[in-house]
Amino acid sequence: MGENGSAFLELKGVGKRFGELDAVSDLTLTVEEGELFTLLGPSGCGKSTTLRVIAGLEHPDAGVITLRGETIVDAAANQYTAPEARNMGMVFQSYAVWPHMTVFENIAFPLRLRRNRRSVLRNKVMETLELVGLAASAGDYPWQLSGGMQQRVALARAIVYQPDILLLDEPLSNLDAKLREQMRIELKELQRKVGTTFLFVTHDQAEAMVLSTRIAVLDKGRVEQIGTPREVYEQPATPFVRDFLGQSVLFPGRIDNLGGVLWIDLDLGARMKLPCDGDALSGGERVTMACRTEGIRIRPIETAIDGEIEATIEEVIYIGERMEYKVRVGERQFAVSSYDDQRFASGARVSLGIGGRGVTVWTDDS
Repeated sequence: MGENGSAFLELKGVGKRFGELDAVSDLTLTVEEGELFTLLGPSGCGKSTTLRVIAGLEHPDAGVITLRGETIVDAAANQYTAPEARNMGMVFQSYAVWPHMTVFENIAFPLRLRRNRRSVLRNKVMETLELVGLAASAGDYPWQLSGGMQQRVALARAIVYQPDILLLDEPLSNLDAKLREQMRIELKELQRKVGTTFLFVTHDQAEAMVLSTRIAVLDKGRVEQIGTPREVYEQPATPFVRDFLGQSVLFPGRIDNLGGVLWIDLDLGARMKLPCDGDALSGGERVTMACRTEGIRIRPIETAIDGEIEATIEEVIYIGERMEYKVRVGERQFAVSSYDDQRFASGARVSLGIGGRGVTVWTDDS
């Protein structure tokens, strides 16, 4: 928590319009000190606009923003603290390092603006270079560095003056897949070392899952759900969150209550005990059961047990760490992931079992 028990960063009812478009609408959230908090959503959902509003690069049309208990934005009162007075660091998608300056000079620039003494400046720059693993490259120019190293320069420049919060707008999207995975780990370790609050924007679900303390999932300028990576993945609050995070197979059916035990009769013919919480459900209710593809167990038809679904494998795809099977059940075809050593061939008859983890049930009015 921030000073006097208030949230470290808090947005209340923030809205931003561009013409007729509501880019951000009635957005409310809190970020606690020391968190790595992520705004996650598809392109155009308002996450980058939200970040720019927090940074002071855009003025919202509505809402209040506080940092450490101090109001930095109050749209109704036309109060907007200047960006340079908010003590925030920002890292952009394009790195934005200056090609005519050495690595040392790039990182020293914000300290020169703040009129740090030369000895203090040098010590701070070298400490930060050590932190990001670039001490040996202090005299190099950006064009001599790889994309990952340039991204570290941008990070170092943003944290060298110890901002209250670091804002990161899709900072890894320009890197290739392997380097992006490496930088996720480095970024998380850097945040742990410096302890600065990070507010991270991305459309990449895997990136958000790996990095975040908590995630706010956005769609069409609104918050759909806020929670830990596990909460938003395994307990999605809305169909949008369910479908945006990972892959789910949807099984329509009807609830049957037998002596207080809930069963589900699936439209495709199987009948099973409800494999998840259904306290709010009643007998006869039409529902859709959603199951993560990796949560569906696949086994030989000879070992099938009651409540499992018979299927035929139509396609086998090798993905390295797992196998993916395209299976057919009646008129439906869907994908099932398997991490087991057991392999199945195209055309094989198999049995599909649905477990409790990652299974959710949705009524027709969800």
